Amino acid sequence: MRSSANGPRSLEDLSSLEDLRQLKYRYFRALDLKRWDEFADTLSEGIVAHYGTHALAEPLVFQGRDAVAGFMRDALGPAITTVHIANHPEISVDGSDASGSWNFEDTVIVPAANRLIRGAGYYTDRYHRDDDGRWRIAETSYERIYESIISLDDVPSFQFLSHMWATPPAASS
Repeated sequence: MRSSANGPRSLEDLSSLEDLRQLKYRYFRALDLKRWDEFADTLSEGIVAHYGTHALAEPLVFQGRDAVAGFMRDALGPAITTVHIANHPEISVDGSDASGSWNFEDTVIVPAANRLIRGAGYYTDRYHRDDDGRWRIAETSYERIYESIISLDDVPSFQFLSHMWATPPAASS
C-alpha cells in the first residue's frame, strides 16, 4: 500500500511512518551525542549524502555508510558541540521505499575557533527498508534557509561553561 501527504492507507503504513520518524530522530541524536556506531546504523550501506552550505561554496558528496560516518566523526569530533532539531516531517511510503522532507535547525559551537554557527533549512531524504526489516536512510541532502556565524570575540559576555566531552577539572586535595 502507498501513503502520501493525504495520509496513510494502512496500519502498516502508520507503523512505517513512526519508524521513519524515529529513524531521523535517532540520526540527529546519535550525531549530536557522537555515538558513531549508532549513527552509522541509521544509514544504508550504499547511502549517498549531499552536505555543504553556501558558506563552504563546494557541495560535499559522500557515498557509502563508512564514508558518511567517517566524515561526520572527523568533522564533528569531541571539540565541537552540535544540536540539531528536526520537525514538520512530510513522509510518503511505498512498500519498502519512502521519501521525506524535514525542517531542521542546528547550532554548532566551535570553541577553538571562537565561533557559534546557527542555521535552518530542509532535509530531503530517501529511505529503504533493508533485509533485516529496519528502515535506513538511502539518500540525504539539505537546502539551507539561512546560516549565520557569530565570532564569540564580538560577544565578550558569552561563556561556554560546559559540554559533555569536556575534561572535568581535577579534584582539589
